[in-house]
Amino acid sequence: CSFSCSLGVFGAETNETQSAMEGDSVTLNTDVTEIREIEDIFWHYRDQKSFIAKINRENKISSIFDDVPDGRFRDRLKLDNQTGSLTITNIRTEHAGVYKLQISGVKVTLKTFSVSVYGDCVTLSWYKGNSLLSSISVSVKYSIL
Repeated sequence: CSFSCSLGVFGAETNETQSAMEGDSVTLNTDVTEIREIEDIFWHYRDQKSFIAKINRENKISSIFDDVPDGRFRDRLKLDNQTGSLTITNIRTEHAGVYKLQISGVKVTLKTFSVSVYGDCVTLSWYKGNSLLSSISVSVKYSIL
């Protein structure tokens, strides 16, 4: 059964939004407490056809494909073998975007995560002459949807 198979009853698709600061870790939760033996987990980044992670429970194989052509995920992905949740460690702005989860089993569950990453801090200051009147720091948000 490949990623595009349509066996079983389809479940609802849900969407979730996550935000993080550069350098943090972000966990994209499947909301599953334990994967059943008949379920497979597939993780995609943006609209890429290839997986970034998958779990095949029947064969008891989990795989992380962090070597996408531009290397952006190298040594940053962790896959929870019990729940199928995906953690991105030391997140950077180039990791912002849409992550798609598919759980295939008796029914197919789809979940989409929109991940935003806050990067560089910009400070805005107001002066009168040489005197500082006010200052505020703002994080720049990166979101590729």
